Amino acid sequence: MTSFRDVFGSEVEVTASAPGRVNLIGEHTDYNGGFVLPTVIPQRTTVRLARREDGQVRAHAADLAQEAGYLLGQEAQTGSWVDYLAGITQELTRAGIALSGFDVQVTSNVPRGSGLSSSAALLVAALRGLRELFAFSLNDVELARLAQRAENGLVGANVGIMDQMACSLAAEGEALFLDCRDLTFGRLKLPEDMDLAVLHSGVEHNHAGGDYNTRRAECERACAALGVASLRELSAEDLPRIHALPEPLDRRARHVVTENARVLETVAALRTGELERAGELFSASHASMRDDYEVSIPEVDLLVELAQGRPDVYGARLTGGGFGGSVVLLAQLGQGGVVGEAIRSEYVRRTGQPAVLLTPLPALEGATAPQ
Repeated sequence: MTSFRDVFGSEVEVTASAPGRVNLIGEHTDYNGGFVLPTVIPQRTTVRLARREDGQVRAHAADLAQEAGYLLGQEAQTGSWVDYLAGITQELTRAGIALSGFDVQVTSNVPRGSGLSSSAALLVAALRGLRELFAFSLNDVELARLAQRAENGLVGANVGIMDQMACSLAAEGEALFLDCRDLTFGRLKLPEDMDLAVLHSGVEHNHAGGDYNTRRAECERACAALGVASLRELSAEDLPRIHALPEPLDRRARHVVTENARVLETVAALRTGELERAGELFSASHASMRDDYEVSIPEVDLLVELAQGRPDVYGARLTGGGFGGSVVLLAQLGQGGVVGEAIRSEYVRRTGQPAVLLTPLPALEGATAPQ
């Protein structure tokens, strides 16, 4: 690697990166011990690191044009992007891993608040870089778990494990079929005769905010009422019991149970190339997220409606935690970019929101280099 100095004047020793992810199906199932099916997107977050002799961490986010810093051992929540780095160093120290201070530059073209794991991409990229810089041993699954602890802990977002596992383990051209109960996973080669399109609605979300954490708490209340440790223990046979729960716990639990079944069906459909069936499952998933889990918003619903009205789209759904963010479309081969741009244009005309077609694109300007 060519030597150069970072914004602080330090000579960069390590460069590492991690991709964003799009979840094909399996939403709000991860923290309920269920199944998910994410894949990566081309956009990445890159970190450039240099060791310091003291205990200070200095951080610069290029896309925000912001600098921040803190002392190791004095990590505290600030409500800003640097909390993700502070959460990491706090968890590494708790794990008995010795660190010194460091300078870090962060560059990213994963849109924040897009439902595409900009936070997990930062966490995983930073942990990959620190693993190399300080030569500690964490495999990719352990790295993902520590990233989750950082986000659950100091950051204060009670997220599941899917995002960190996807950013750490998934690869282009395949989906990561993950069982979030025991973290076993398989790699599903995506059919070559289809396109995936991802559109950001222009409405940002925030997982550290109240709505996401409220949904998780509602699932925990449903579990207590049903006498189970997690909603993963339930199946379609338990729907009569679920329907007897008070509002809104009945609908929250119904979404999780039916979504787990949809993941399994989608995996089977993609393995056999049944794209129309996979598209139907995408659309059913969105309806469940909109009506039972109540995490969609009118702007996202409009994107899905515009997509579902196209003959070259098999199905569409909200992807990510919701309350804004992005949609994923399953389209006919060669049509992803065309239909994605047509939908984006009509959506912007109707809403005025700055929607962005993230993939597929002819080229990605300003994309960061892979690790």
